[in-house]
Amino acid sequence: MTGTRIYLDYNATAPLRSEAGEAMRRAIAAAEKASGTGLGNPSSVHGEGRKARALVEEARRDVAALLSAPAEGVIFTGSGTEAVNLAAAQAEALGCSAVLYGASEHACGIGAAEASPLESRPIPLLANGLVDLDALGALLKEAGEKPFVLLQHANNETGVVQPLEEAARLVREAGGILASDLVQSAGKTAIDIKALGIHMGAISAHKMGGPQGVGALVLAEDMPLTPLLHGGGQERRRRGGTENVIGIAGFAAAAKAALNDMESLEDQRALRDAFEAKLKDYAPGVVIFGESAPRLANTSCFALADADVSAEMLLMKLDLAGFAVSSGAACSSGKVAASHVLSAMQVEDRLSRSAIRMSLGRESTLEEVLALAETWAGAAVKHDAPAPGAVMAS
Repeated sequence: MTGTRIYLDYNATAPLRSEAGEAMRRAIAAAEKASGTGLGNPSSVHGEGRKARALVEEARRDVAALLSAPAEGVIFTGSGTEAVNLAAAQAEALGCSAVLYGASEHACGIGAAEASPLESRPIPLLANGLVDLDALGALLKEAGEKPFVLLQHANNETGVVQPLEEAARLVREAGGILASDLVQSAGKTAIDIKALGIHMGAISAHKMGGPQGVGALVLAEDMPLTPLLHGGGQERRRRGGTENVIGIAGFAAAAKAALNDMESLEDQRALRDAFEAKLKDYAPGVVIFGESAPRLANTSCFALADADVSAEMLLMKLDLAGFAVSSGAACSSGKVAASHVLSAMQVEDRLSRSAIRMSLGRESTLEEVLALAETWAGAAVKHDAPAPGAVMAS
């Protein structure tokens, strides 16, 4: 294909922010020097090591500021997935009685919860994608004296934002611990981790325009934490392994930039709303998942029950037309299965198998989202008359 491509898959990964790239280049330049102004191992006590340590600690403060969290609560990890697993591992370490997890959790959350030696049970959703708080209350009563709850803040497929404050109240009243996957929401909505009421939250750099391969588990309050990775005394003995200094520098720069860009989120909401209005013009029967619930400003997940093609085929057609978007379905071994998120929302398999997710970013434009709507309609909507011409990204 020729012409400029249109990237609308920011929930999968956001393009590297210029601020993050520049911070990493400075760290790389310093790391290339053997002595004097060079960067050493941040655990070393000599000057070069202290310089690396100073960079890591400054980054820790910048990442903490994104969540209004205490800097000492930030534990750098190799990814958001590692951070979620580190959080879930605390259930056994803290002597919890059972693990409860949202039915729409990311695969890493479900996997970590179900891998626990403790009994694990899913928390059902309402049809709009919000967690069923009544069901959560009932499960907490059945879960013993100290339940551990893992609940995603914002869903990666639908963008639905969970009522964490209400869930936290229920969990704390039950004497439990609440950990949240903040990977999609961090940098896309204002977060005060203490005001949310959660005990800890997992975040990832590359979802907010930082580098891939670095994340963090952030503690809202001082509490014991048992490491998942054992080794040296890094991260206050909470995560073994030499810190990824260059990646952490980029992470901090992205977090700082995201915090400064919060006002631009309303621009993304306006683009998302215009896109969904255009979808309805082309296909009045289109279903927008989670539309009646609070959602991230940048996310739209939609499907048409009588679409001519599956999500897999739609993605191929849209890719050939120059659009990078995602399916609302989980892909495994080359096969597209019904999304567990949409299944938890009681969506029929036939509808969920045609679901597409568009996720916007700071550089997205109205022209791009309207072009996507028209191209999707040309590929998905059944027409008695000729379909609208598919718009090539240019």
